[in-house]
Amino acid sequence: NKVYLIKYILEVIMEDKVLEVLKQNEALRPGQIAEILGADKKEIDKAIKKLKDEDKIFSPKRCFYAAK
Repeated sequence: NKVYLIKYILEVIMEDKVLEVLKQNEALRPGQIAEILGADKKEIDKAIKKLKDEDKIFSPKRCFYAAK
């Protein structure tokens, strides 16, 4: 289905953007990432969960995330 494919592509793009922001900065909170990208925090939370599952980011302290 085209709708699911488009949603998947947008999610992957968001994950890439989040990872790029984290590579360029020290540890950030999801709200800070959302502000930098001009995106909804829920989208950022979803991308963070996937990136954590893929072991591309970690949490150096509670509620903060950084690229590996």
